[in-house]
Amino acid sequence: MTAFKIACIQVNAGNDMDANIQAAAALACDARAAGAQLALMPENVSMMEWGRQNIVAKAMPEDGHKALAAFRELARETRLWLHCGSLAVLLDGNQVANRTYFLDPRGDVVAHYDKIHMFDVDLDNGESYRESATFKPGGDAVMVGTPWGKLGLSICYDLRFPHLYRNMAKAGADFLAVPAAFTRTTGRAHWHVLLRARAIETGCFVFAPAQCGEHAGGRQTFGHALIVSPWGVVLADGGEEPGFIMADVDAAEVAAARRKIPSLSHDRAYAGLS
Repeated sequence: MTAFKIACIQVNAGNDMDANIQAAAALACDARAAGAQLALMPENVSMMEWGRQNIVAKAMPEDGHKALAAFRELARETRLWLHCGSLAVLLDGNQVANRTYFLDPRGDVVAHYDKIHMFDVDLDNGESYRESATFKPGGDAVMVGTPWGKLGLSICYDLRFPHLYRNMAKAGADFLAVPAAFTRTTGRAHWHVLLRARAIETGCFVFAPAQCGEHAGGRQTFGHALIVSPWGVVLADGGEEPGFIMADVDAAEVAAARRKIPSLSHDRAYAGLS
């Protein structure tokens, strides 16, 4: 079995966790009713808060995280394979992980991944972000098995580090998950081209659920949740409003793309850089 239906969910999360959970769960249910077998949620799906103090105050430990509990029940009720976007998970010492959970249709956590690369940037017009001031970066790349192939996990800013995706593809990934809350500024400039590039470079399908609209602190996100084929074709684009997108995915296309351009096997050692 290599073919299935996937949904990527797009939300406009605020700082009310209960409302955010309800909105995301409703879209997942709608996607399931439309035939989705796998659904992916965006980064910060349960809370788009602003500032370290507010984020730490609302982050929850894994064993008591209301969003994780709700999404586990959702997976059980819908029988979905469910990617929970990312949640703010409270760690020891008031540190926070930006963490993905991947659930099977029994609602069991089969994998989790902590965002490795921190979004510490200074854009035009005073727009500035310092994720490293709040979040503890992860240190492990993670892939997870599904009935259709292997899914490589990543989050948002990871997208700008192509070696992560190349390494996962060479280790057997068929699909890449990139849940995001891309800023409107960087999204307009880079979102589509980066996601298509990661698909083309690796010969993987890319699944990129997204945040959209305006959030706490005046933060604006780009939307445009995407599903991209291994040949770099955009199969579905979520536009700028909350909702979900779907596509029929056949993992056999991964091998077909890599037979045409087997660049994953063409690495060569080189010298000359100090």
